[in-house]
Amino acid sequence: MAFGIFKKFNLGLKKTRESMSGAIDEAISENEDITDQLYDDLEEILIMGDVGMNTSAEICEKLRDYVSKHHLKKSSQVKGAIKEIVSEMLEGGEDMGLITMPSIILVIGVNGVGKTTTIGKMAAMYKAQGKKVILGAADTFRAAAIDQLEEWANRAGVEIVKHHEGADPAAVVYDTIQAGIARDADIIICDTAGRLHNKKNLMDELAKIDRVLSRELPDADRETLLVLDSTTGQNAVMQAAEFKNSADITGLVLTKLDGTAKGGAIFSIKGTLGIPVKFIGVGEGVDDLQPFDADMFVSALLD
Repeated sequence: MAFGIFKKFNLGLKKTRESMSGAIDEAISENEDITDQLYDDLEEILIMGDVGMNTSAEICEKLRDYVSKHHLKKSSQVKGAIKEIVSEMLEGGEDMGLITMPSIILVIGVNGVGKTTTIGKMAAMYKAQGKKVILGAADTFRAAAIDQLEEWANRAGVEIVKHHEGADPAAVVYDTIQAGIARDADIIICDTAGRLHNKKNLMDELAKIDRVLSRELPDADRETLLVLDSTTGQNAVMQAAEFKNSADITGLVLTKLDGTAKGGAIFSIKGTLGIPVKFIGVGEGVDDLQPFDADMFVSALLD
């Protein structure tokens, strides 16, 4: 099972690995000893891999400390050290921890990042685990979003609660909760805000949903996941920062990693914002949404 998951990580990160890992290997081969030039080369490679300037500098600073502490001399020892450092940076908070029945997952993100597809894949994953899942179409800004979620609900074989386009998102969440309680659902997943055009509107909408959840299911485990498109690189970092100002985000979902060489942005997002990654999308298939594993991710990225 673990090998099958690693294979998905490995294939999904192919473009980023070819870009970043190949360049690191080349820098190591050109510098037999660990020199300032090697550190400069590695920092440049990380920046070019969309890790971000500040996070790249932080990784190289930690690498200097590691080299000094472990008395490393040869550049061939550096890659293992980098793997250890970045794994440690990414670890922590990746478990969903949904124990209560029902538990709630709110999903936010701008249109086009793969938000609705992510919810559909998540529903199929939990359904395959034997859990009863119900979806709430609370991104009511676009009729297409409601229709797309219904299509995914049918594909995953789960129930959906929906209203008309333009309906009050909090009302949809309320009805989804009532349906979830009545039907003994294990997990309620609500598709929420799909826009960031007006931060006050977004904050008001999410605050209203929060009041409904706190009133109707005060003791339920809850996750608020932000979906980001990995192909946008550092723009995804800025988007995450914007949403963090408006919502209490507990985790990230990074989609389309298989289609980009900018997978390094994950380090910048975690390092800058401190938000854990919960899932990554490594392909188009319904089972290509994978729970995040830092060690497996780094191995697939740098080996």
